[in-house]
Amino acid sequence: MKVAQHYIDGAWVPGSGTTGTALDPATGEPVSEFAEGTAMDAQAAMAAATRAFHVTSWKHDAKLRSDVLLSAATRLEERREQVAHLLVAHNGKMLREAMGEVAAAISELRYYAGLARNLFGRIIEIEPGCFSALHREAAGVAVIIVPWNAPVTLLVRSLGPALAAGCTVVVKPAHQTALVSNMVLDTVLSDPRLAPGIVNTVTESGAEVSRALCESPEVAVISFTGSTAVGKAIARATAGNLTRLSLELGGKAAAVVFDDCDLQQTVRGVLAGGLILSGQQCTALARVIVHESLFDRFAAELSAAMHSVKPGPGMDAASGMGPLIDRANRDRIKALVEGVDRPADVLVRGEVPGGSLAQGAFITPSLIAVEDLASPLVQNELFGPVMVIERFNDEDDAVARANATRYGLAASVWSRDTGGKARRVANRLRSGSVWLNAHNKLFAEIETGGERDSGYGRLHGAEGMNDFLVTKHVYQSTTV
Repeated sequence: MKVAQHYIDGAWVPGSGTTGTALDPATGEPVSEFAEGTAMDAQAAMAAATRAFHVTSWKHDAKLRSDVLLSAATRLEERREQVAHLLVAHNGKMLREAMGEVAAAISELRYYAGLARNLFGRIIEIEPGCFSALHREAAGVAVIIVPWNAPVTLLVRSLGPALAAGCTVVVKPAHQTALVSNMVLDTVLSDPRLAPGIVNTVTESGAEVSRALCESPEVAVISFTGSTAVGKAIARATAGNLTRLSLELGGKAAAVVFDDCDLQQTVRGVLAGGLILSGQQCTALARVIVHESLFDRFAAELSAAMHSVKPGPGMDAASGMGPLIDRANRDRIKALVEGVDRPADVLVRGEVPGGSLAQGAFITPSLIAVEDLASPLVQNELFGPVMVIERFNDEDDAVARANATRYGLAASVWSRDTGGKARRVANRLRSGSVWLNAHNKLFAEIETGGERDSGYGRLHGAEGMNDFLVTKHVYQSTTV
């Protein structure tokens, strides 16, 4: 069985800890092993990254950085199917989702390869003979903490801009998908032009490595994608060093559905938006807020569509939705749906399938009608194939409901009136991304990020490099 090792200072190493086992969510069977990292491994990785930042020419050689990223994109494209198949085996997503994720990562690498050669500063003559030059420089050592739900894209969307900016990097992959992350990292690490220490990786299933990385004064930036609770813990742990943070945290994406929408298109879009990665994506649709005149019909159509979704292994083209990441999360979602106070509110009840799927982490989708905005079903991120459906009476009511949680990562508006009503509502939603008659449209060129409990900083796009760069002012007078 393959073992996901650490990569520290130019070499793959087993580390100083033990090994753990990653399971296939579709079967519950072991699929790979990973080296359990320790604080000692984290410190070795940080020391290597710090040394490489200060003694190599990496942060000064934009052309090299661009060429390394372009070559990595080519290698990843050559391994596209291999990486996608490995991804399906480790986190259970559908093969079409995995192939799309790898394609997005390839695009991201190429995009930041171009930006690496376009880090322009500016010069201004403050007064006659006195010049101020503003340089954009690499921030230093960047730590990237990657979750298991989209470990290819979510790694590359931070790794790309960090390397393009000239940072050196320590990656902490999710232990469930460490072998996937390592295969992606190898597209960079196998480049002979990359000096030891520029990219390092340490895996763990606990928190010892993360704690060491967060508490280190050598770390300039931490880019984290994950839950709001962990993001807040990272903010507390790094406060003493004033470490810069880029946090994409939880979400509770709402779809505002008006009575003039294209009903069939909207039902399809809402279903796809809510069940992407089996609902285990921070931008996945979690709340469907429907105009009262359309509510009953829309609820019936969406319920029928949910009932037709067939769970199954990600490699099976007939599967409509894959498993959750593990059986513990499957059982958590099952208990949540069973615990709804009024059973009549459960319009579609998710069930654990029997037969060959019983040993996996499969559960069918659920749809729950909710009126009370204080309900935990509305306020908490559930991270599974569960959507709540609510009704509204006018635009103000729709906006008030959509903005009624602490989350502000993603939302969508569904209406034929895209130039008027839909755009007005989109402008009033407190969300980093709002899509009109679509959901989960993400691009390398376009920034994403959240507000409030969904975090801060931006990923993708030109602004995605900002967290990995600092601005330096150099003053010169030619009159003396």
